Amino acid sequence: MVYVFLADGFEEVEAMTPIDYLRRAGIKVTTVGVGTAVPKGSHGVSVMTDISEDMFYPDDNTEAIVLPGGAPGYVNLGASEAVRRAIRLGYGETDVLIGAICAAPVVLAKEGLLQEKRATCYPDKAEELGDSYVDEDVVVDLPFVTGKSAGVAQQFALQLIEELRGKEAAEEVAAKVYFKR
Repeated sequence: MVYVFLADGFEEVEAMTPIDYLRRAGIKVTTVGVGTAVPKGSHGVSVMTDISEDMFYPDDNTEAIVLPGGAPGYVNLGASEAVRRAIRLGYGETDVLIGAICAAPVVLAKEGLLQEKRATCYPDKAEELGDSYVDEDVVVDLPFVTGKSAGVAQQFALQLIEELRGKEAAEEVAAKVYFKR
C-alpha cells in the first residue's frame, strides 16, 4: 500500500501523476486528506481523498509514503503530526519508501531526516535542504526518492515504481504512456 498525503495547496501534477502511474503498475494507492477530506490544489483542483489523516494507521502492508509539493501544501503537510509520523517510518524497523517532490523534501529536512542523505527539491527551497541538496531531477538515497518539480513528475513516479516493483515494471508503465526515459 502506498499512501499519498494531500493537503490544501498541493501541486496537482505532483500528486496525480504518481497516483495514476503507481496504480497503472498495479500498486494499491490510498490518498490521505490532511486537514480536510477534500483538499484544494494550488491551481484550484479539489480532490476527494480516500481517508483522512486521523484514519492513517500504517501496517505491514505499508510500502511507501508520498508527499507532493505545492504551496502552501508542503507547509500544511509539515504541520501534520500524522505526516511527521508517516515519514519517520523510513527510519523505523520497516522498509517504507518515502517519496517527496518539489517543496515537500523540505518537510523531510525539517524533521532532520536528510542528514547525510542526498536529495533534490524545487531550486528556490534548496537552501532549506542544506548540504543534502543536489541539483538533479530525481534523486534516490534510500529510503528517500526526491524530485525537483512538477516538470519531473513522470520521472519521479516511474522511479517510485522502479524502487517498489523493479525496473521492468517502471519500463512497462513508461511504454504504456509513451514516456521516453
